[in-house]
Amino acid sequence: EPLGDNSEPACPSVTPSSVATSGIMSEDSNEADIEMWKIRKLVKGLQEARGNGTSMISLVVPPKGQIPLISKMLADEFGTASNIKSRVNRQSVLGAITSAQQRLKLYNRVPQNGLIIYCGTVLTDEGKEKKVNMDFEPFKPINTSLYLCDNKFHTEALSELLQADNTYGFVIMDGHGCLFGTLAGNHREILHKVSVDLPKKHGRGGQSALRFARLRLEKRQNYVRKIAELTTQHFITHDRPNVNGLVMAGSADFKNQLLQSDLFDIRLQPIILMVVDVSYGGENGFNQAIELSADCLGNVKFVKEKKLIGSYFDEIAQDSGKYCFGVKDTLMCLEMGAVQTLIVWENLEVNRHVLINNQTQEEHILHLTEEQEKDPKHFHDKETGVELESTEKGSMLEWLANEYKKFGCTLEFVTDRSEEGSQFVRGFGGIGGQLRYPVNMAEFECASDIESCASGSSDDEGYI
Repeated sequence: EPLGDNSEPACPSVTPSSVATSGIMSEDSNEADIEMWKIRKLVKGLQEARGNGTSMISLVVPPKGQIPLISKMLADEFGTASNIKSRVNRQSVLGAITSAQQRLKLYNRVPQNGLIIYCGTVLTDEGKEKKVNMDFEPFKPINTSLYLCDNKFHTEALSELLQADNTYGFVIMDGHGCLFGTLAGNHREILHKVSVDLPKKHGRGGQSALRFARLRLEKRQNYVRKIAELTTQHFITHDRPNVNGLVMAGSADFKNQLLQSDLFDIRLQPIILMVVDVSYGGENGFNQAIELSADCLGNVKFVKEKKLIGSYFDEIAQDSGKYCFGVKDTLMCLEMGAVQTLIVWENLEVNRHVLINNQTQEEHILHLTEEQEKDPKHFHDKETGVELESTEKGSMLEWLANEYKKFGCTLEFVTDRSEEGSQFVRGFGGIGGQLRYPVNMAEFECASDIESCASGSSDDEGYI
């Protein structure tokens, strides 16, 4: 289905592809993380955009919306906007509504995950006006209906999608029953409830006391078996976990018996985040379990990031040669197909320039920071001094997010909020990779210098 792009982008031109992610633990978890990064970058750019008057339209259509109804609503708005007294504002609003109508005509029906359209005229840093028109299907269903004309784009609906990215499963189990639930962002859902009446311990029975004890143990064992089967039924889909993590809670020892039992599915063992003791069962116990596990749930992605960068640092400590860092070396290893895992800081400010020498028609590709872009020597041929013409400029991160599959590697975005992440950003330039096999950079230094001279790139361009 068609995706919109910016003819004159006033903000970073990120066009999220329509990827519906059913679970972070699925095979597409890496792609889901990249889609999340694209949405974050898009939201940041849209939030910074400002326009004159009310010429910026935000339109969000939920999955079950009707295209004809939205078209009729825009036609009514067009008629209302024709009465705006200010000529400049009236023309801007009418132009934005017309653009939104044109984008809407590209769709016969609302996509599976809904539809988001942003149209309007925004002001650049130089005070010039630029048109922004984009339409796309979000990476997962959006249940908000929105139409607003304002001097800014409204991205609250997209921000909510980012907050509810991980789903966690909860099992609250005690001697009175069991509750199965999920937590995604701020949305809590109860999947299933089971109540049970187990016999208590007692000293009655005389000669039958042992028989009563055996019956009691048998019923408890059957209860554990039933809960183990229901846990598999609710949290396993297509032979893999459908939640990001699992929290076991309860007021008695049943939760520990379930975990230690052979009946508990081994596919769920790796995603057990923690076991908590709660004072209640049922919904009250569910709420208490969420409170007690809040810190752990918030740190899941944090721990994953620390583990990733920790394994990268281990390669460096062992001096195995299976690592690279810096823009220049990383891209060289990427071209060789040697990179297995590409690690990039999500806020790395490096732009990719495609330059052409009009005399020789040679193409040069440079990766420069904002400070390096201020130096004119990067945009002139080293040998002849001819000024190079820029044919393409964009974020290197965006280019990597779109092209990484061609190099046969996985792409991982990291933050600088952890100790390891901060060290990776400050000490290694915020970009590096774990290699499939050792690569001696010194052997390629001469070759890379020759290529660098031929392409007009500087020796220090890759180190931030």
